[in-house]
Amino acid sequence: MNDYHENLGQDDMITKQKRFQFLRRATADSLLWRLLAESLPEHKGKYAAAIAAMIMVAATTALSAWVMGKIVDAMSDTQNKEHLYGVAAIVFLIFMAKGVASFAQTVLMARAGNRIVAEKQILLFKHLLSQGIAFFNTTESSDLLLRVTQSAQMARNVIDVVVTGFVRDSLTLIGLVAVMFYQQPILSLIALVVGPAAVIGVRLILGKVRVIMAQEMAGLTEIIKVVQETSTGARVIKAFALEDIMQKRMNSAVRDVEKRSNKMVRLESATSPLMDTLTGAAIASIVLLSSISIAGQSAGTPGQLMSFVTAFLMAYEPAKRLSRMRVTIEAGMMGVRMMYNLLDQPINLSEAPDACELAVGPGEVTLDHVSFGYAGDTSVIRNLNLTFEAGKTTALVGPSGAGKSTILNLILRLYDPVEGAVRIDGQDIRKATFPSLRQKIAFVGQDTFLFSNTVMGNLRVARPEATDEEVFEAARVAYAHDFIESLPNGYRTPIGENGAFLSGGQRQRLSITRAILRRAPILLLDEATSALDSQSEAYIRDALESVSAGVTTIVIAHRLATVMNADRIIYLETGQVTEQGTLQELLAKGGAFKKLYETQFRNG
Repeated sequence: MNDYHENLGQDDMITKQKRFQFLRRATADSLLWRLLAESLPEHKGKYAAAIAAMIMVAATTALSAWVMGKIVDAMSDTQNKEHLYGVAAIVFLIFMAKGVASFAQTVLMARAGNRIVAEKQILLFKHLLSQGIAFFNTTESSDLLLRVTQSAQMARNVIDVVVTGFVRDSLTLIGLVAVMFYQQPILSLIALVVGPAAVIGVRLILGKVRVIMAQEMAGLTEIIKVVQETSTGARVIKAFALEDIMQKRMNSAVRDVEKRSNKMVRLESATSPLMDTLTGAAIASIVLLSSISIAGQSAGTPGQLMSFVTAFLMAYEPAKRLSRMRVTIEAGMMGVRMMYNLLDQPINLSEAPDACELAVGPGEVTLDHVSFGYAGDTSVIRNLNLTFEAGKTTALVGPSGAGKSTILNLILRLYDPVEGAVRIDGQDIRKATFPSLRQKIAFVGQDTFLFSNTVMGNLRVARPEATDEEVFEAARVAYAHDFIESLPNGYRTPIGENGAFLSGGQRQRLSITRAILRRAPILLLDEATSALDSQSEAYIRDALESVSAGVTTIVIAHRLATVMNADRIIYLETGQVTEQGTLQELLAKGGAFKKLYETQFRNG
């Protein structure tokens, strides 16, 4: 009885594995059809011309095997000059046509394939740009980089294999087999034992290819991740002497990819010895049987036999490519799967279907019964009601994790609240178009980001139509003009990846200059002066006070010196407002704000 139940459990396991393999094959086939349905119609002109060229290649290949018999017969009768010259002309025309068709096929397929790669990469990147911040917080950049760069190329390779395999190689094989049967029907039947045996061998290889390709793509992702972390975290790696650890990670990732690549080569190449062995056996049988009569039929003329052998030998290459085609497609489908996994990722933050331009107003910002949590819950902010008066400066202070930066993220609509609404001048920002919303807001964050461009290129992203003088004036207000002018090429100086050639304070001044140049009615400052020394902070604070006059300004600062002159100060704890008022009002209350104030200014 126990043996019965054990066997029954094993049978269930086998059945589940078979069902899983069937579903996986079905999914791969549906993705393949989707790829072809999306790509081929868009480039039907190029592919139609390429297919026509492939048909010509297949036809001339079959004719070149057929004409070998004519060559042998003509050379055995050299006295018939007219026949000899005719055969020579036919040979020349066949091979010239084949060369031209091969050239046309290669160029047309390459142009169509390159366009597909470009279009898929543009589509992938456009989809990335449409995603909200939550998507990037949960998806590693190394994974995205691999999908955008590699998956589109692998999709192109799959299309090339399918088109060339089903058109050029299939038609070439059919044409050559037709020549074989025309010249030697009995010997042709004997030679065709190669096909079924090759199909059985290839089916055994496919299952292993899927597993190894998935592991290889994971290894490539790890390599990219290590390189990215080494580039961005070089300072930490050097400071903590982590070179050996990073080297071990890279060595392990590279060796894993190398090992799996070697396995893939072995599997893809396994069809060659299989086909070679089967073909050799078939040729040996043909050689032995060609000297005797079969079913009362002679081996035929030397020309017929030569034409048959030539067609059989020429059929070897397209037959081998066709036998490997399924393996090659399966290897490439991993990239196609990665591409569509990204393209099918739902947009977690999008414009409303009826989104309209955000109307011009004084710039009042309201949080109306807002609840929000980064994991979809309401743990960060709960039922929060806040109004930031138009043209006034409001400071948000409180301990880390109180929800200060979250409020700015909601105003920028980097996230949507779980409950309630964020309004600007009474308008729910979820009903506004993204450009009209973002144009009304200037932002300076504590994590300054700069593009790998010149100083001027980084500043102009705030307002591309700004004149040079307007850029210079914004830089002067942010106390950045002097240090910019001292750079080797002034405003035309490249600053490296994320401003690598600049100090932290210089990067932050450029970020502030960018916000000033924006000239938006709402200004959000999240620890905007955290990387500045005390003197520079005092200068920037004075500058921002002049810039924020008449602008709705929301400031987050841990150093209270930055917010002393705010029109209103709001103290937050665990997503709730515990105190609010002017500086004097909060100090008079003697609450949490006063304790923070006394801690920072204890020494006067």
